[in-house]
Parts: sequence; structure tokens; C-alpha cells
Amino acid sequence: MGFYDKHILPRFINCACSAGPIMKQREKVVPLATGTVLEIGIGTGLNLPYYDASRVQRVIGLDPSEASWALAGERAARLDFAVEFIALPGEEIPLADASVDTVLVTFALCTIPDPVTALLGMARVLRPGGSLLFCEHGAAPDANVRKWQDRINPLWRRIAGGCNLNRGIPRLLERGGFSITDLHTCYLPSTPKFAGYNYWGSARLTQEAHGSGGTSRTM
Repeated sequence: MGFYDKHILPRFINCACSAGPIMKQREKVVPLATGTVLEIGIGTGLNLPYYDASRVQRVIGLDPSEASWALAGERAARLDFAVEFIALPGEEIPLADASVDTVLVTFALCTIPDPVTALLGMARVLRPGGSLLFCEHGAAPDANVRKWQDRINPLWRRIAGGCNLNRGIPRLLERGGFSITDLHTCYLPSTPKFAGYNYWGSARLTQEAHGSGGTSRTM
């Protein structure tokens, strides 16, 4: 990992992802989490203040950047529930099958190199009846905006830690074993349109994912 990725990128992402409109989106989704929560791409812990401590027993944060997690120590120390950190990519989830009540993924599916594999892993560890809560930016519905997303994406991906502007979030969720139960979309205010089309809501396991089982992996 180079100097930029280790020392500059985590602070850049923390700043960009803590903008007012994005934090408002976190506030809509994170408090819905319950029980044992797996948070994919926990990063610098920007979601931590929004968990409802009366509904959450434990949060397991998965992220490949230990440098990002180091910035979250103060946020985690103030919480009334346990927070654990696993320094692994989103495609690698070292938890047992059906072991979490909620999977939370916010502004992370854009960056994970293989999002479908990651989502299949999330489906594997989610308990029957559990929820996937998501809040992501992605492909815009307007052709002119999508054209700019496609043009900008190669450069954006290089400077923004692998972030992609143009992923179709609902389709990714479906390919990853989930059925969307609640979906909202909009362009976030005070955000460039090419980076500001937001999808948020919740999803459940499809019948196929529910019955697919998988190889258990324990911590």
C-alpha cells in the first residue's frame, strides 16, 4: 500500500463521505439495524453515531483499510454496544452461515472490486428473516448524466480508491441473492449529479439464496 492509499486516501474519503447530504442519508438507514450487525465497508466509522443502541447488541465492521479504522477509534469508544473490526475486503467475510441479523452497506458497493461475490457472502451470513440495509450512489436514470458518469469513471476510480460512479445498484442486489423490499432514489442536493444519484432501502434474501447454504467460516 502506497503513501497516498495509506495516509491521504482515508482522510479524503472521510471528508467526502461526511458531507451533509450524505450524512442525512446515513441517518435514514442506519437506525433500522437490529441485533448483531455486519457493516460492510465500515471505513472511518461514520455510521456509528446513528445506530440505535437500544436495538443493536454488536457491530462487526469489515473493511480492508486498517488506516481508515484507526480514524474511527474515538467514535467507537463512545458507544454502548460492542464494535469489532475485521481488516478484510468485502468479498471475504469470515463469519458462520446465518450468523447476523442485519447487514448494513453504505457507500461501499461502488468500491468493492467484485460486488456480486461480496453480496453472495452477505446473503450467506444473514439469518433467515434478517435484513440487508443499503444506501449507495450509482448509475443515474438520465442518459446525459450516465454519459458523463461513464466518461469520468476511469479517472474517478483511480483517485477515489476504486469508487465507481455508474454501477446499477438494484441489479447488483438481485444478482447477489437479494430481493428489494423497500427502495428510494433521488439526486442528493448540493452534490454533483454525476456522483449524486442515491439508492437506499432494504432487501431480504431470495428463496434461492435462503436455500443455497454455503461453506461456514468462523472467526
